[in-house]
Order: sequence, then C-alpha cells, then structure tokens
Amino acid sequence: MPESPAVPAARPTPSDPVELSAEDGKLVVLARGARGRVGAVEGAAVRDSDGRTYAAASVSLPSLTITALQLAVASAVAAGATRLEAAVVVTEASTLDGAGHAAVRDLAADAPIHVAAPNGTVLGTVTA
Repeated sequence: MPESPAVPAARPTPSDPVELSAEDGKLVVLARGARGRVGAVEGAAVRDSDGRTYAAASVSLPSLTITALQLAVASAVAAGATRLEAAVVVTEASTLDGAGHAAVRDLAADAPIHVAAPNGTVLGTVTA
C-alpha cells in the first residue's frame, strides 16, 4: 500500500460566515444529526458531484481515531464518489481540523467547507 502524504498540522481558520444555499443548509442538519445521535465531539456531512450526501461523527477508540469529516469523505469515496461539492463540520472548535481539511481537498480543491457551532450557526467557511 502506498504511503499517504503527511496530514497538514495547520488548522485552517474559517472566513466570515456566508449565506448557505438550501443544499448546504441540509448538510448542516445532517452533520448535527450525526453528532447528536452518538454524542460525538464533531459531526460532518459532505455532498458529492451527483448530489448524494454522506454524514458521519468523529470516532475515538483505542485502536482508531478519525475525524467526522475524514469519515464522511471516506464514506463518499467508498460509495464511488470522485468529487465533492461541499462539506460541513459541526464542532465546538473555532477552526477546522487539518486532517479533515486535507481529506476534502483530496477530492475538491475548491469545495466550500462550512464550520458550524453545535446549534447550527455557521461560524465561517474555508475555501482554500
């Protein structure tokens, strides 16, 4: 198996909040639901280029730690997605984790990644 590139340690800071489209608003609802169902630290949702959505919560086990955004991207890829249109992370943090950011960028250099608070308020958007 080829080695994966190093995950960026940087935590991208979201820009000012933007008005979400209805489709991106649905991603916030899905991410909040994924987080709430299991009481996870984070929830995330992504939409692929076919309009399919994937939601996930962060996982922290002794043998496996994966961010919600990494898991949502992995679910999309496992279902055959090759490009993402948008992503949302619901978190108590004010920045986006570097590993989740890198996972989205593997499939889309320009997809917006919206960061939202647990109550669904969008804190900002990462576009780079």
